[in-house]
Amino acid sequence: MDGQSEDLRQKLANLREQHRDLDVAIASLEEANARDQLQLRRLKKQKLMLKDKISLIEDQMIPDIIA
Repeated sequence: MDGQSEDLRQKLANLREQHRDLDVAIASLEEANARDQLQLRRLKKQKLMLKDKISLIEDQMIPDIIA
């Protein structure tokens, strides 16, 4: 395994961990019936951005399939 793919794996693991942490934070705010809807929207937006980054890295790691 080359250095670049190992770097991508590490970055992917970090992004997935951040994504899970945001899941927990969002669930906590929703369960507490938080009045801070702005904070909730920001967390959800950040979670979506992380999901997009995760998808991009996964696409880079999967070799192209010739059809």
